[in-house]
Order: sequence, then structure tokens, then C-alpha cells
Amino acid sequence: MPKPIIAIVGRPNVGKSMLFNKLIGRRVSIVEDTPGVTRDRIYGEADWNGRAFTLIDTGGIEPRADSQILEFMREQAQIAIENATVIVFLTDIRSGLTASDHEVASLLLRSGKPIVLAVNKMDSTGTLDPDFYEFYNLGLGDPIALSAVHGHGTGDLLDACVRLFPPEEEEEEEDDAIHVAVIGKPNAGKSSLINRILGEERVIVSDVAGTTRDAIDSRFENQQGTFVFIDTAGIRRKSKVEDSIEKYSVLRATMAIERADVCLILIDAAEGVTEQDTKVAGLAHEAGKASIIVVNKWDLIEKDGKTMDHMREKVRQDLAFMPYAPILFISAKTGQRVDRLFALIDYVSNQAAVRITTGMLNNVLEDAQTRVQPPTDKGRRLKIYYMTQVGIKPPHFVIFCNDAKLFHFSYRRYLENCIRNTFGLEGTPVRISIRQKGDKEG
Repeated sequence: MPKPIIAIVGRPNVGKSMLFNKLIGRRVSIVEDTPGVTRDRIYGEADWNGRAFTLIDTGGIEPRADSQILEFMREQAQIAIENATVIVFLTDIRSGLTASDHEVASLLLRSGKPIVLAVNKMDSTGTLDPDFYEFYNLGLGDPIALSAVHGHGTGDLLDACVRLFPPEEEEEEEDDAIHVAVIGKPNAGKSSLINRILGEERVIVSDVAGTTRDAIDSRFENQQGTFVFIDTAGIRRKSKVEDSIEKYSVLRATMAIERADVCLILIDAAEGVTEQDTKVAGLAHEAGKASIIVVNKWDLIEKDGKTMDHMREKVRQDLAFMPYAPILFISAKTGQRVDRLFALIDYVSNQAAVRITTGMLNNVLEDAQTRVQPPTDKGRRLKIYYMTQVGIKPPHFVIFCNDAKLFHFSYRRYLENCIRNTFGLEGTPVRISIRQKGDKEG
């Protein structure tokens, strides 16, 4: 099941980013940073007392915001609220309880999500500031006193959040549907593709409201199977807030990818692969998701006999880190080749779930070592004992050897290519971990 999500929300300037950085940097162990998010991070993977979770920093909620930027920040905070498992409502002892705090509290209560109330900037230890008690008037239970600057109270805060997480053993209902995230930069045609699929070829089982207002999950069934399409459209470019828009497009794409089995990475044929496309594709790759590169708006391109080959070669160069992903040229507007998507989605989803026996893997390993000897360093040769598969989605292999330091990345890549040449695994990343004799963890 997906990791729980903690969203930190509150008015501007109450210390949300300071708290986020404190929690990610010191009070919890970082699992990974989200690829593609630079400078002011808004999203982090972490754990506390053995429970992994996602932490989201949001822009300040100003209930009666007039400026375009404040309105935009409020909208993005709402997205985080709707995705959250637990909401941390951060207030500020220095400004005291404000009318805006009451309005934000009402907004959060309407969400129906569990809320942990925290009062920040309680920097002195010992006696509580008497103004602390006025925050009980919000009707959100016992506030937690903390100092984001010094870290006081952050452990209590995380303990309260983890108590509100669903039990780890709680499994989601079995669902045979393939969940497909349609990701890409704004205006690549994500909504057009969804509308083409749902509007003209559909046998709809149901339309299910997704986790955000502008990411709608649509269930669709045809001869190839049942699919749930996650549309991540909805971002409009606004003047002077492009940095924020890019950050939140990454956030939205990351949330969709987390829930997906397969990612459709939409590229605008007229623009080719842009830097933002590379970032979004990198999210899918790092998350280990099966992926298809979908070049949309192919109807707008003037063509000769080699146009598609040239475009395919260019895409391969620009997205060189995912050579495994098939490329499909479509037009969501005209419907050209859209019908081919379903069989391809089903195929790459199955490839990501392939299990290979240890015996078959070691036959490939033996053959690979016969063709290309393992590397040596200062007279010491790498010895590979055996290989086994430990996971799927993506396929994850562990190779045991005498010395991990001798395992050059080029030889790892060579072995991955040998595995792919034998077993296919088209459309899915492959993970290879190296362990040396005596290691418990790779």
C-alpha cells in the first residue's frame, strides 16, 4: 500500500518550511530525496520509528488572498490536504491565535482528515507561554508545543502523527485493474488523451473522484482488460510563478506515479523532449515504474519517410537513462494509434511483474562470464558466486560476489543487458544490488 502522507499546512510565515527541513534533515532518517525538486524542497521520503512516510511542505494558506501568487499557494495547499493521511496544522505563538487560524481550522475540519495541531516558535524550554492555551479554542484537541528552529517537540509531533497512520498490515482490496499515470509537462495533451480514451472507446465501469480536485481517476474497461487512468493535468502557467508551478507539477506527478503500475510519459511532438520532460520521466524511472514514452500531436508534424525514425532517435538520446521504454507516436486529437496503447500498457505491466528462477538466472550469469571475464583491480579478480531475484515491479536482482568494490558499474550494466537480451523485460527498469560474502544488506 502507498506510504502515509503528512502535509504541513498553516498561514504564511508560521515556520512550515523550517519544520519540514528540521524533520527531514535531523529528526528522521532520509530515505531519498525526490528527483527533480530543486532549491526549496516541498516533498521528502522519510521514516520515524520504523514507519516510512512522505512529508509535504505547502505554501501558506491565506483564506482571503487577493494576490495571484497567494491564491495559487492556497490551491496547492488544498491539493496536499486532499492527498494527506495526516495533516499537521502549524500555528505561531508569536502572532497568537488569529482569525485566519480559525478559518484554516474550519477548512481542515471539512476535509475530514486527522489533524495534529502544533504551536511553533516555543523556543524557550521550561514554563509554557500562557498564550499557548488559547489554541485550545480551535477545537482540534491538545496542541503540541514545538520549536522548529531548535527541534524541541518534533519527536512528540511525529509520535502523534504515526499513531494516526493506518495499521501497516492493512491491505488494500485486490484490484485487477492496471493503474496508469498520464504524466508530462503542461499542454502536452494529457487531458486530451484521457478524453479521447473515455469519450470514444469507453465501456465505463465508474468514474471515481481521485485524491485531488485536478487529478481524476477514471476507470475504463475494454477487451484488453480494466484500466484506471490517473490524469495529472490542471496546471496553467501563470506569470511570475513558474518556479512554483514547476515544483507543484513535480509534486502532482510524483503522487500519481506513487499510485501507478504504468506511466505514460507524454511528449509534445512539436517541442520534442524538454528539460521538464526529462525531470518528469526521471521521476518514473527513479520510482521503478514500467513506462511508455508517448509522442503526442504527431498529426501536426510534417513528415517524410524518415521523420519518425529521426524523432525516435532524438527521444532516445534525450531520455538515454530509460532505453527500455517503448516509444509510441499518437494523436490524441485524431485518435491515431491511441488504440495501440492498451496492449502496450498490459505488456509492460506484465514485464515489470516477471519472476525468473534462480537456476535460469545463473545460466545467464555463467554464459555472460564466459563471454566477458569479470574485471580485475591490482591483480585481484571479481568473483561472482550467484544471482537471485528478490522483487518485482520493478524486477530486482541481487548478485553475490567476493568484493563489491571490484564490481565496476560497466560490468553491472553488461549483466543487465544480458538479462534483458534473454528475458526481455521491455518497458520496465531493472534494479541490481551487489552484496559481498558476509553482507546482510546490499
